[in-house]
Amino acid sequence: MPSSISNFKKRLRLPRLFFRKPSREEQIHGGPPLEFERPIPPAPWGRIAVVITVVVIIATAGWEFYCRSLGYGPTLNDNEDLWTMKRRMVKPESVVIIGDSRAWFDVDLDEFQKGLGKRPIQLAMAGSTVLPALVDLADDEHFHGTIICSVVPHLFFAPPGSPPMDRAEKGVKRFHNQTPAQRVSQYLGMPLEEHIAFLKPDDLSLEALLNRLPIANRPGALVPPRFPPYFQTEDRERRARMWDECAKPGSELAKQIQQIWIPLFTPPAPPSYIPKEVFFAQINEGIKKRFADVTAATEKIRSRGGKIVFVRFPNTGGLKELEDRITPREKTWDPLLKMTGAPGIYYSDFPDLSGFDCPEWSHLSADDSVEFSRRLVPHVRDALNL
Repeated sequence: MPSSISNFKKRLRLPRLFFRKPSREEQIHGGPPLEFERPIPPAPWGRIAVVITVVVIIATAGWEFYCRSLGYGPTLNDNEDLWTMKRRMVKPESVVIIGDSRAWFDVDLDEFQKGLGKRPIQLAMAGSTVLPALVDLADDEHFHGTIICSVVPHLFFAPPGSPPMDRAEKGVKRFHNQTPAQRVSQYLGMPLEEHIAFLKPDDLSLEALLNRLPIANRPGALVPPRFPPYFQTEDRERRARMWDECAKPGSELAKQIQQIWIPLFTPPAPPSYIPKEVFFAQINEGIKKRFADVTAATEKIRSRGGKIVFVRFPNTGGLKELEDRITPREKTWDPLLKMTGAPGIYYSDFPDLSGFDCPEWSHLSADDSVEFSRRLVPHVRDALNL
């Protein structure tokens, strides 16, 4: 009788009759190996494949045309891998732009290259705080270039664990830990994103569409503020330009985004389980620590011969009123310059920079960003003694 080991080693195949079981005699006495195979039912497989292919093409084309009818167009997505591509291009003497989406929208790389003699590397990231990128550059012992740092206090002082901090940390982490597969995937994905409009995971993925369902606040569960829709194009240099539809005076898209900024920039009420004085004391301690961390990073960069200038880019309308009220410059901007000893450019202090209007209150249109950059460059040169 075959041993249990020899039975274990026998090669089994799918049964010729798929549901046939070995007979009792075969189970007891062994016998020749059973030949297992799963029969393929007869069907017009070629025609089925053609029909499925046609349906997929029609559905994909229909979704693409629908997304384009909503105003979406082919453009790159601003993700950690694209940010990492630009971070790898930073050389010891590079000019680097860091910060939030205002530097991302409002800086024209061509104008800065004309005025500074070097083409800046765009590392500003929408909806993020500046600290992780600033610390990363400060810890790079080879870097001794120039940093142009945007300051939006609501984002600049974002606490650890908040979405702005999390987004910025993901970019820096991807730069240090990017796998070959992630790198190749980004290179292969860019040509598709540049030609297909519906590849917008922040807006048009199933998760994003579900998150846009109107859900009211209820006891014990507050719905977070909704984020603005995708309203810009982005190229391989990470240059963001506002859609023309959003830049039109009084456009519905601009009005929609304006009303999103207000709850998004309004600080949440103190939690009921923490005394207000304790809560605000914790907030103040967090702000002091942010000042200290930024100062330390700035000093580290300047100790190697690097330079940094802080820039407050334009904001207008109801968002400017809100920011001026909850983050006044005497409590944010002025202490930042005093503690770091770095120069700063506040747009409203200069007549040639203060006449611009932001269509959706927070960013300049594509055309205005070029003119604003042309006027900003001389102030940057003066601030850095270039």
